[in-house]
Amino acid sequence: MTDAVLPPSPPAPPEPRSYPGVNWAGFRTLYRREIMRFWKVGMQTLAAPVVTSLLYMMVFVVAAKGASPPVQGYDYGAFVAPGLIMMSILNNAFANSSSSLLQAKMNGLIGDFLTPPLSPIEHVAAFGLGAATRGVLVGAVTAAVVAPFAHLPVSHPWAILYFGLGAALILGLLGVMGGLWSEKFDNMAVVTNFVIMPLTFLSGTFYLVERLPEPFRTFSHFNPFFYLIDGFRYGFLGSAEGSVLAGVVMTAGLVVALASACLWMFDTGYKIKS
Repeated sequence: MTDAVLPPSPPAPPEPRSYPGVNWAGFRTLYRREIMRFWKVGMQTLAAPVVTSLLYMMVFVVAAKGASPPVQGYDYGAFVAPGLIMMSILNNAFANSSSSLLQAKMNGLIGDFLTPPLSPIEHVAAFGLGAATRGVLVGAVTAAVVAPFAHLPVSHPWAILYFGLGAALILGLLGVMGGLWSEKFDNMAVVTNFVIMPLTFLSGTFYLVERLPEPFRTFSHFNPFFYLIDGFRYGFLGSAEGSVLAGVVMTAGLVVALASACLWMFDTGYKIKS
């Protein structure tokens, strides 16, 4: 009589991450994944937003050439061009991180992000910087395309870099929060149509907010997008409608606050872990 063959014991679950420091290889892989994700469909993610901005420029500047009075002493094309560039940065940074996470959740692939030994900080950094990269890249291409129509000066390069990168990070992190919160595409559409779009168009992209009737004029000064666009425009034109210092502080504060919120969501597994 032979001994019964015992079934093999089930494999032990993987050990949790137990090494200190930063998982640079994992971070680079996830960041590269976010870059390649939009790069492979460049006609949709890069070319289409630039064409949209060019059409705005054609409608608001070329079609109304001579009919639009100078704004803050500058030609209307020079005034509106920084707003169009910033709008491209905001929309594309948000779209990159939000769609990446939401599609992973909808397709049941969110575990691909959670299984590797990546900390919440590395997740937030990879998704946020990936979204910011797309936003800055689209903004740079948009600037090159609209420049022949606007003849933009450059008064304060530091403001262009600071507010451009800050806006890309803010909307990239906001997209991370939206992607983790949303359970279907309808939820994301609510955020886009009722939060992002109104804040963008009521921020002085195409006009001076002082010309708005109340209560929209007062509301605009509590709109963080107003300070992002106003500071970005200050970098080109050298004049601002609001306080540049308030914009600098607000931008830094929003990056820290949104990054902290994203860290909490990943750390607690908010809507991504049962």
